[in-house]
Amino acid sequence: MKVGALLTSAGINIGLCILFLSFYSVLRKQPQNVKVYFGRRIAEQHKRLRGAFILERFVPSPSWIVRSLQCTEDEIVSTAGLDAVVFNRVLVFSIRIFSLAAILCLFGVLPLNYFGQDMQHEQIPSASLETFTIGNMKEKSIWLWVHCVVLYIISGVACFLLYMEYKHIARLRLLHLVRTTTNRSQFTVLVRGIPKSTHESFNSAVESFFTSYHAPSYLSHQVVYKVGKLQKIVTGAKKVYRKFKHFKGTTVDQTCRSVTYRCCLCGVSSNSFQLLPTEEQEREKPCVKNSNLNLPAEECAAAFVFFKTRYAALIVSKILQTSNPMKWVTSLAPEPKDMYWSNLWLPYKQLWIRRIATLLGSIVFMFIFLVPVTFIQGLTQLEQLQQRLPFLKGLLKG
Repeated sequence: MKVGALLTSAGINIGLCILFLSFYSVLRKQPQNVKVYFGRRIAEQHKRLRGAFILERFVPSPSWIVRSLQCTEDEIVSTAGLDAVVFNRVLVFSIRIFSLAAILCLFGVLPLNYFGQDMQHEQIPSASLETFTIGNMKEKSIWLWVHCVVLYIISGVACFLLYMEYKHIARLRLLHLVRTTTNRSQFTVLVRGIPKSTHESFNSAVESFFTSYHAPSYLSHQVVYKVGKLQKIVTGAKKVYRKFKHFKGTTVDQTCRSVTYRCCLCGVSSNSFQLLPTEEQEREKPCVKNSNLNLPAEECAAAFVFFKTRYAALIVSKILQTSNPMKWVTSLAPEPKDMYWSNLWLPYKQLWIRRIATLLGSIVFMFIFLVPVTFIQGLTQLEQLQQRLPFLKGLLKG
């Protein structure tokens, strides 16, 4: 590959990055995308953004990049959480490492490789990339120590920066735990794979197990129940009710009348929606928020176990409870809003089968992707294929 081709490829990638950033700058301003880009803010404020048509929404603007660079870590923690700060520190660490490697290689390694052979050099845009590699240096060259020194410098700085970043993130996590209010999930452990017994229920099994092995720190527990399809219907009704609550403050013309018309030439008459009086709306509105249904429940092989201290919950979540790794599997409980409750109803063995199936599917997909890519790359290097595989000469010439 020529240097000019490499620079062209880099220019295309940079242009695509600028194009995608422009698309993001425009899409984040659209009211219909507010839930996608500002979901956390909407969840905290419980508001919906409804703006009028503004031409500025369709013009890319780099001002958000400048504001994001000026944000402090405290502001990021307060607006996006501690995970966003950790992700930001990973990006900063990567930029520092690649910047150091670029400076050392550009001013130290590349000149040695380029002038490693006594040869007449072409212009840099038309030169091959092999002239910038270590393969262009002479055998037993006295300058090979430069490559070793550069590698040791990059490795040492990377280890030092990793240590500093880990120390900084650990300090931020401790400050976050101290400043924030007590979270119940930090004292809770999710238990999966509870063994089924004919003599006792899951509730009794959890209580007897943790009172026997973790009595000093055990507080209480809550077994997960499967209520079936009826609960899904009730949950869907509550979601629809919350959506309609947003239209509570809207004003509607009370003088509008129903429109009666005929569908096509021979159809029956059809009426539009009729606006009910305010008193009748309040009288017929169901009380969904405070509705409590006595739904039949079934115990699942999962439970939430509560402990007296964070340390006890952390220890229990990390250690192996029994010799069978498929039973009494413990892990720190996630936030209730991050929990997909339907997965708790599945047996723990079935989850392992799904993970193995996903891994096998990804491996098959990888090989399916590699076959055409390898074939196309082989077509671009037919001469090298003929040299390495002589039996293909007749096939390729034909």
